[in-house]
Amino acid sequence: MVAQGLRLILASNSPRRKELLAGIDVPFEVRIIDGIDESYPSDMPTKDIAGYISQKKALAYRATLSDDELVITADTIVILGQEVMGKPKDEAEARRMLRELSGQTHQVITGVTLTTTQRQMSFSVETDVTFKQLTDEEIDYYITTYHPLDKAGAYGIQEWIGHIGVTGMRGSYFNVMGLPVQRIYEALKAF
Repeated sequence: MVAQGLRLILASNSPRRKELLAGIDVPFEVRIIDGIDESYPSDMPTKDIAGYISQKKALAYRATLSDDELVITADTIVILGQEVMGKPKDEAEARRMLRELSGQTHQVITGVTLTTTQRQMSFSVETDVTFKQLTDEEIDYYITTYHPLDKAGAYGIQEWIGHIGVTGMRGSYFNVMGLPVQRIYEALKAF
């Protein structure tokens, strides 16, 4: 049905990405290359960063592919104003990020690149997310209980903070989780 004749590889260790890709009923395997440089030019427009990083990841994988393999690489970032919020380095930074997101609308952008030895396709998906005004107690509870240091913007929408804090969203929920699977499904059909 999708990507006929190609073995799909997900280049991610994220349990959320694995779960989301499994949800579209395509068989895939996971392959990880450690130490890929995820830096980007300091003057790059914020909306281009996730796509740029997904393409850098794809470049690292391309040389490892056989002719019958297609690798999916992705990168998700959170943007508030012009600030890019990646994964927090510690609980203090997670607390700062959530305080800044509190009562605001921010963008979650996931860049995705589909790559074979012969072809490459990239796209980005953007979702607007609005949080209620979070209390310090709510932020502390979330950080202590859920340890969101592995998540861009210091939160997972599918976790407690999303259930109690998100008041609005425009775009793909799954994109906010880290993989815009509906768009990936359509891209795989077109590939």
